Amino acid sequence: MKVTRWKEAKQYAAKGHFGMVAFRLQGGDASQTQNFWVGLSQFLPAGGAEKGASPSEKVYVVLEGEVTVVTKDGETTLGVNDSCLLAANEERSVINRGNNIARMLVISPN
Repeated sequence: MKVTRWKEAKQYAAKGHFGMVAFRLQGGDASQTQNFWVGLSQFLPAGGAEKGASPSEKVYVVLEGEVTVVTKDGETTLGVNDSCLLAANEERSVINRGNNIARMLVISPN
C-alpha cells in the first residue's frame, strides 16, 4: 500500500489552467500506478481550464463548491459529489463561477 498524506502531496503544473493549484495524490511522482493517476484541483473563484482535450478519458468528481464544465454539447454545473466522464479527445473547458474555492478530484489513465 502507498499512502499519500495531504501534507506531503506535491503540486504539479497543469497546462492551460488558471487560478488553480493542482496536487498529485497517486501516480506520477506520488506513487507507482500502472493504469491511472489521481489529482486534486483547487479552483479559485473565476479559475478554470482553457478549452482543450486529452487523448484519454477523464473523470471529474467535485468535492467542494461548484465547477461548470463546457463541451460542444453545452455546459453543466457540477456540485458536491457530482461527477462526469469526459471521453478521449472530448474538448472541454472548466470554470468556477462561484465565489468559493472549488475542489475537484481528477482521475485519468496514465
